[in-house]
Amino acid sequence: MKRFLLSGLVLCLFAAAGIYFFNQYWIHRFDALIARQAGVYRLDPGLVWSIIYEETYFRPWMIGDDQEIGLMQVTPTVGREWAAETGMSEFAREMARDPASVLRDPERNIQVGCWYLEKIAKDYRGLPGAEARVVAAYNAGPSRAVGWNRTDLDQSPFTAEQFIARIDIPSTRAYVSNILARYRQLKATESGEGRGEK
Repeated sequence: MKRFLLSGLVLCLFAAAGIYFFNQYWIHRFDALIARQAGVYRLDPGLVWSIIYEETYFRPWMIGDDQEIGLMQVTPTVGREWAAETGMSEFAREMARDPASVLRDPERNIQVGCWYLEKIAKDYRGLPGAEARVVAAYNAGPSRAVGWNRTDLDQSPFTAEQFIARIDIPSTRAYVSNILARYRQLKATESGEGRGEK
């Protein structure tokens, strides 16, 4: 009986270790792509990673309720805008013909998603808690984020917490809070590793 229990315990430990290591592979298999595209668009790769984690948990085949496609849940409209603004006529033709085939590709999806994030981020550079505004705009649209960010002329810019409290769409408020919590946790882990801590 003891041998049976010990064998069962060992088997459970191996299964738990297998699940852990598979999960680590799963959530980090696009890290190089994320780092490359985030670097091109002057974004923190940790923020991009946190958005992908929330959007699709790294499943490139995902299609959203509003036809958002791929890892970063990019809409065909944003994909067409990217292709037109970057002057890539071949991609513009592909986006017009079959946006899903372009946006299902992980590298292209991350590229377009990062391009869109940078476009949003330009409006918030230098503000305290800019990430909250960028993530809210990515989820609910830039015009809504502008409204939530609006202050009186003599008023200081909102902190991230004050901005989040102004978001009147509960799903967007939860989305922003989840991403920022994960992003902060990731940054804390990275800074601990940078000092040799675990």
